[in-house]
Amino acid sequence: MTCNWETREADLIQLWQLTENQLQEGKSTAVTPFDSLYKPWSASQQLKVACNYAQEVKRQLALVTKPLNFNHSRTRSGRLKIGYLCHDFRNHPTSHLMQSVFGLHDRNNFEIIAYSYGPDDGSEYRRRIANDCDHFYDIATLSITESAQRIFDDGVHILVDLMGYIDKARTQILALKPAPIQVNYLVYPGTMGADFIDYIIGDAIVTPPESADNFTEKLVILPDSYQANDYQQIISSKPVTRSQYGLPESGFVFCCFNHTYKIEPQIFTVWMEILANVPGSVLWLFSRVAEAEANLRREAQARGIEGDRLIFAHLQPKLEHLAQHQLADLFLDTLYYNAHTTGSDALWAGLPIITCLEETFPSRVGASLLTAIGLPELITKNLEEYKNLAINLAKSPDKLHEIKQKLAQNRLTYPLFDTLRFTRNLEKAYRTMWDIYAAGKSPEMIRIAN
Repeated sequence: MTCNWETREADLIQLWQLTENQLQEGKSTAVTPFDSLYKPWSASQQLKVACNYAQEVKRQLALVTKPLNFNHSRTRSGRLKIGYLCHDFRNHPTSHLMQSVFGLHDRNNFEIIAYSYGPDDGSEYRRRIANDCDHFYDIATLSITESAQRIFDDGVHILVDLMGYIDKARTQILALKPAPIQVNYLVYPGTMGADFIDYIIGDAIVTPPESADNFTEKLVILPDSYQANDYQQIISSKPVTRSQYGLPESGFVFCCFNHTYKIEPQIFTVWMEILANVPGSVLWLFSRVAEAEANLRREAQARGIEGDRLIFAHLQPKLEHLAQHQLADLFLDTLYYNAHTTGSDALWAGLPIITCLEETFPSRVGASLLTAIGLPELITKNLEEYKNLAINLAKSPDKLHEIKQKLAQNRLTYPLFDTLRFTRNLEKAYRTMWDIYAAGKSPEMIRIAN
């Protein structure tokens, strides 16, 4: 978070050695599954950490409750009941992405139930989601067992977890298996390593079939991008100027509004090489931590770039955040953990993104988004290609203008922001999951065609 990299290499080696020892000894790992996602670790290493954590969830659960032994039927009458379990039905990136999906579900065939265990912030996001679901239940005050019992009693057929292993998740509810089919979707971009999660929803880029061994869940491969996006976001009409954000009036503005924990030395070095090759350019970053800003400026100077060529944006209301993108020229993606909601924000606001395709789910999200909006030419296969593309676009205003025009046209016609199309494909996946279950079969890989 603070981008203090002085002992990073040694720390990473020591951390994996510690983690490996803990895994071999059957102990809980010091590193969490989420922390493993933004480290330069392989998908197989991340899988080991996730499996260990899932076992720890079950061990801790066994200390406080007995198994509820829910008995699930393979037959149903009426609509397919989909439960969405989440802490963040509020003004939060999860709701920013998902807010239109709940209301777009086909009510002739699906009954939509939301289970919220987070705070009611009084936001329009919360209000809209609550209104758009058939039922919206606040289970914040219920215990783990009471929550699981409620979900079972409601007869949910497919329970979709919108948290995974991020902060505030109540994974223990899922460990009690209150629904016959349980799904990891959207927020946690990796395997949960858990025998109580049946499927993970991805696409051909973030979860290609050949990556199946890195997931305990069976893959659901959607035809476009796996990431839901809201097509109704409004960009603030208030005028914005470079000066109000501390940006130079002239010169090329590269930006990356990802959280600072996603920035690591390898990509930062490439960014500094890009700045060195584009005179007068600046890099506009997002920060919530003053210490990170000081550390990054120091790291820039160590790479021969003046610290004042780094400009820092801070938290803005959503509409203003979207509007500020028009002040930048090109978004540079991070390496091991790409822009997710942040990437969709940039593309919706008309700002092109350059990304580099890596091995793991979170390092392939940028490529997924760009493919679904018809801009595969901005996906690079290595950092040298990434660097050269950024430099070339900065020095070729006509080419960059063409890409921005293409983005503006594709935004309203390509699948990325077609929320209705996305929802129908998601429903196809839910139907297929149920059909497999109703036939008495174990979960299996699902590929959805448009």
